[in-house]
Amino acid sequence: MADKPFPILFVTGNRIGDAILSSGLIRRLHDEIPNARFTIAAGPIAAPMFEQVPNLERLIPMQKRKRAGHWFGLWTKVRGRRWGLIVDLRGSGLARVLSSRKRAIYRRVPGAEPVHKVIEAARVLRVEDEPPAPFLYTSPEIEAAAEAYLGVGGPILAIAPGANWVGKTWPPERFAEVATRLLSHDGPLADGRLLIVGDSADRLAAQAIKHAVSRDRVIGEPGQLDLLTTYACLKRARLFIGNDSGAMHLAAAAGAPTLGLFGPSDDRLYGPWGPKARAVRGPRDFEAFKRIDPDLSQVVGHMFDLRVDVVLAAAKDLLMETEPRHG
Repeated sequence: MADKPFPILFVTGNRIGDAILSSGLIRRLHDEIPNARFTIAAGPIAAPMFEQVPNLERLIPMQKRKRAGHWFGLWTKVRGRRWGLIVDLRGSGLARVLSSRKRAIYRRVPGAEPVHKVIEAARVLRVEDEPPAPFLYTSPEIEAAAEAYLGVGGPILAIAPGANWVGKTWPPERFAEVATRLLSHDGPLADGRLLIVGDSADRLAAQAIKHAVSRDRVIGEPGQLDLLTTYACLKRARLFIGNDSGAMHLAAAAGAPTLGLFGPSDDRLYGPWGPKARAVRGPRDFEAFKRIDPDLSQVVGHMFDLRVDVVLAAAKDLLMETEPRHG
């Protein structure tokens, strides 16, 4: 007789990056509980990344509302079920007012040493000794769409010039200079192509970067792809360079050699995760930025002290370290 379904309510982040960093827990639960059936609640931007999770029964986008009304809205959608497990990575009181055999709730521990967000998420399920790497599920159709979008050609340099705050954005002309030198006839990606990743808001920044190579070597426009198809494209990238952003975490989760550019955000907590992922910053550490912008809210670029030659050297090193070996 088949095992009785084990319903899991998984409440994850509102932002793309936070949701990706906790996504490995879903894979761990799927692999260890064969009869798991998932209901996943996430922010409306992040939710589509989970559309292909196996045994997904329901996907609930949570639009933030005044006076925490989004939590009441979620409660009305899930209250009528006896859950096998509730995983709440946002530390709300929701799990305490729902019927469940087991609960795993994020709790902030006052005075605790900060750790990377992947490890922090793993602690919720007490698997921090082997924290699950971020992972997203796709489908054969999504993989085929990515193949068609990329077409045939040389290795792909993916660049993401956007971020959720102007303070974290490296100037587009510097991305353009790095791309020019990597893709030049004597560069490490001499026969490569350029894929600029992001949404439609990044198209202005993309214009400066696209001039780095001839038009026939540029793949598409930012904003043309959904998140899962972008993820599938990034699986095929030879190198990704981008600001601290959801796109950076998407690239690292896809297994692309990923170089994240940091300034007024903490790479110890939010650096790209994985054996092929690296973070690079200028001469100032995160605390230096906090001293000049305590609320991290100034409408000013903080990334100007990160030099092109530093990023270029880190990119070349990462290409060397991830060079495919034959024989």
